[in-house]
Amino acid sequence: MPVTNVLLCGVGGQGVLLASEVLALVAAEEKAEVKQTEVHGVAQRGGSVVSHLRFGEGVYSPIVRTGEADILLAFERLEAVRYGYYVKPGGLILINDVEIMPGQIGEYKPYPAGIMEFLSGKGLRLQLIPAAAEAKALGNVRVSSLILLGVLSQHLDLSPRAWETVIRRRIPERLLEVNLKAFEAGVELGRSQVEAAASGG
Repeated sequence: MPVTNVLLCGVGGQGVLLASEVLALVAAEEKAEVKQTEVHGVAQRGGSVVSHLRFGEGVYSPIVRTGEADILLAFERLEAVRYGYYVKPGGLILINDVEIMPGQIGEYKPYPAGIMEFLSGKGLRLQLIPAAAEAKALGNVRVSSLILLGVLSQHLDLSPRAWETVIRRRIPERLLEVNLKAFEAGVELGRSQVEAAASGG
């Protein structure tokens, strides 16, 4: 299995840590070597959070080097800009369609416009994910991270069995059903986006 480099980023309270943990466990379930960093940044609500994760054969360091990430999973639009330089040329950025103003900047400036245009101008592949809307439709806004993982799963060579096994093991029983539904919603969303991209849509 070749080494896959994934970067997950967002702000505190969005579930970046949970998503990174689940992905690492799924890769391990598939017998891959896995290295994962601790979170860089401020893991409190509203602070920037990033997690490096590498898996495959011959993984010796957890750090994804600048310009070598295969996929960036951004839980918020502006965080995609903050960490976009980690993505390799032609790499993929999956962006949650959410805007969270960092710190107290919102008191002085509006949320930055043109984020998607800026990133696409860098030669990167982009997919905007309406995870918040999907989570709201499921009746629990906190399951956005599982929706995003479902989308991510369509871009990784990790089996559906491994994903389900880890989710069932990691998520508390009282929250399992809605999280499984969220993951499946993400899978369907990701599959449709992959098919649309393949057909030139």
